[in-house]
Parts: sequence; C-alpha cells; structure tokens
Amino acid sequence: MGRQLAETMPAARELYDRANAILEYDLAQLCFEGPQEELDSTVISQPALYVTSLAAVESLRHRQPELIENCTATAGLSLGEYTALAFAGVVDFETGLRLVQQRGRAMQNASDAVPSSMVSVLGLSQNQVESLCEQARAEGETLQVANLLCPGNIAISGSNEACERVIDLADEAGAMRVVPLAVAGAFHTSLMQCAVEPLRDSLSNATLFAPRIPVISNVDAQAHNDPEEIKQLLLAQIVSPVRWEDCVRQLLSMDIDQFYEIGPGRVLRSLLRRIDRKISCETIMD
Repeated sequence: MGRQLAETMPAARELYDRANAILEYDLAQLCFEGPQEELDSTVISQPALYVTSLAAVESLRHRQPELIENCTATAGLSLGEYTALAFAGVVDFETGLRLVQQRGRAMQNASDAVPSSMVSVLGLSQNQVESLCEQARAEGETLQVANLLCPGNIAISGSNEACERVIDLADEAGAMRVVPLAVAGAFHTSLMQCAVEPLRDSLSNATLFAPRIPVISNVDAQAHNDPEEIKQLLLAQIVSPVRWEDCVRQLLSMDIDQFYEIGPGRVLRSLLRRIDRKISCETIMD
C-alpha cells in the first residue's frame, strides 16, 4: 500500500522518508513490498496505516486544496483517530507517529500475553450481541462488544475459547454472518489494560494542541478541545468500544453532507452507506 502515492506525490514520499528515519526501519519498503505477514503485525500495521493515510491526505491536498481548507470536522476509526488528530493539528506528524508506534507495541504485547481474538457478528442488535457475550463467557473469561460499526455490524473481542463459543451461539440466534477476524488480539476490551500504561507514558511526554476543527472521539462520539482530556480519551480508547456509528451520526448532526475516506480500502465508505444511504462519500486512497 502507498506505493503509487509515493511514486507520484513528492509530499507523500517525504512522509515515508521521515517515517523511516523516526522508526529506524524501512517502513516504506514494508508498505510497498511486504512481506504481508510482517505488514499485518500490529506493531508494523499501525505506523503503516498512519503514514499511508496521511500520504493520501497529501494527495487530496495537491488535487483539491480547497477541500482541506474547508473541512469542518474529522473522525477516525480506532487507529484512524490518530490520523484525524494529526489532520486537525492536535499532533504533528512525528509526535503522532511515535504515539502510534508505542500504541502498536503495547497492544501487540497485550495480545501476546493472553491468547485472544475478535469476531464480527452481522445481522443482530447490540442487545442481542451483548446477551450472547454473557452466554458465551465462562468464569474468568473476557468477551465484550469492541466495535459498534453500523446497524447490524458489531465486532466482539475476548478470550479465544469464548470467541469460539459465541460463533455457534450467534449462528443459532439467527445472525446473517459470523466471521472470525484476522487480528492479533482482543482490541478495545479490558484484555488491553496492560497496554494503557506504556501509552500513558508516551502521552505524558507528548505535546498536544487544541484541534483546529472538531475531532469526534471513538469513546463518547463527542468533540473535545482540551489536549489533556484528549490524552485521557486516547487511553480510554484502548479498552473501550469504538462507537463508530455514533461518531458518524454526530458528524451528520453537524450538517455535514460530504465525506472523504482517507487511506487504504473502502470499509468506512461501506459503513457510512449502511448508517445513512444518502451520505455522499469519496474514497481517497492508493
């Protein structure tokens, strides 16, 4: 990912070069050439997505600078919130990258400490999914709602055994589809608690600024101006459900009628359409 951006856009290539120097490994080569298994690891994928998404911003800035200047709000799903914060001027490129690097390391270590996973459940309500989590959890196990993406699309995270049980239970409950996700661990649940302190250390040493435009937080689907409050929300995000549907509805309540999906893939565009079919969204990617 990102190869075409870097080859055609000097500002995008510069971001990869700066990232290589900051990270002290060749992120650009991993993004452009792989291997896929290494790029998929949390510790690599988080910096890779952050840099590639900001490279896509540079592509949009070059083609339609007025869109960047006139943007009125932003949001990002999970890791994407750091891209949104960088776009809104809360962190500079280097600070954001170092935070993302630490976040990836901390979440990878938390995942390695407890075998865990995520499952996508389609076609059931939040109340139904939460009930299934209660049924599937054995004593001492974790299984929680992790991502509230759009109506009928919920991801749950937890212990491997609990995730295996909930797949059968969701099928029996009439789910349209139940899909184990290829992720390192139970993101956005209490199993990530040991990732909080390393990130707290990094955030305590980082300088954050008030956003130039509203950034909608994953934790509570609200905009926040206080940099210290934003730091606390980034810590809470590690162990809290991503309320993406609520974030989008908050943006819609601000009379936003045009969205741009920045970075690899078209997942967010698909989620937007399931939240409100009238939403107009253009994908800016590699």
